[in-house]
Amino acid sequence: MPLDAVPLAASNDAALDPYSARVIAAFERAGPAVVHVAAEFAADGARPGRLPRAGQGSGVVFTPDGYALTNSHVVSGASRLTVSTTDGRRLPAALVGDDPETDIAVLRVAGAGHAHAALGASSRLRVGQLVVAIGNPFGFQATVTAGIVSALGRTLRARSGRAIDSVIQTDAPLNPGNSGGPLVDGEGRVVGINTAIIAAAQGICFAIGIDTAIDVATRLMREGRVRRGRIGLGAQTVPIDLRLVRAHGLKARTGVLATEIAPDGPAASAGLRPGDVVVGLEGETVDGTDALHRLLTGETIGRALSLRVLRGAEIATPTVVPAEAG
Repeated sequence: MPLDAVPLAASNDAALDPYSARVIAAFERAGPAVVHVAAEFAADGARPGRLPRAGQGSGVVFTPDGYALTNSHVVSGASRLTVSTTDGRRLPAALVGDDPETDIAVLRVAGAGHAHAALGASSRLRVGQLVVAIGNPFGFQATVTAGIVSALGRTLRARSGRAIDSVIQTDAPLNPGNSGGPLVDGEGRVVGINTAIIAAAQGICFAIGIDTAIDVATRLMREGRVRRGRIGLGAQTVPIDLRLVRAHGLKARTGVLATEIAPDGPAASAGLRPGDVVVGLEGETVDGTDALHRLLTGETIGRALSLRVLRGAEIATPTVVPAEAG
């Protein structure tokens, strides 16, 4: 047989190795739902003649009627949003809502007949599992990278300083423009929303778990925002003397020191004082400011909650009624 007549094995799906076949299948299932997001921001009025700023990222359509997930930092504050689909359409999009505290945003893409991705469950992921990232790094549309789940349960800092919990760490390479795109499993189901990289490192990338993203998206679609509670406390995480930990049967060796009490705020009304150390809320251990923020969900607003506070060497149990965070 002449050399040029030999069929190429790569053209035969049956000849693909299992890893390649899995990545290809995942991309073919989820890829059509991935969109390029172009964000235009109003010009700075302080400098006449200055052109509008522009940014870009990725997103993934998750409903047939055009709702899409992306990152808050991609679209927040944009005056105009346009998405480009893999079938060549450029469509306007509206911001349904965004939550900087989890870096999740929801868009509504105009038009009909949208391809949409299936959703998985980040709670079922295992370290070492194959994952595929799809997005538009530097504007190169429908780019695919693959890797594994490197770790689960990581914590990232939102721009506000609040912790984002249950973050997925992966070594699937990400670049600027991947933000907001999906991380999918070997079945093509979305398990995370790609959000950040450590620029100085190699192969350390992060995605918001889809369980968190869908919880936030549901609230944004229902109310346009995510409600959280506050108690009006300036605070920092501090260690607790081991003798006090043992004396009061505390479950953690750290707590939340009240450094400042907002006048007329919920903490002031509850009788909290500077120097108090919060160690519990509604029976849950509070071992730091992140734990306290995590417990102050929208459902706590207006409810009377029991605090456990270390005041000097004694335990106090004031009742606080959280207000809505502004």
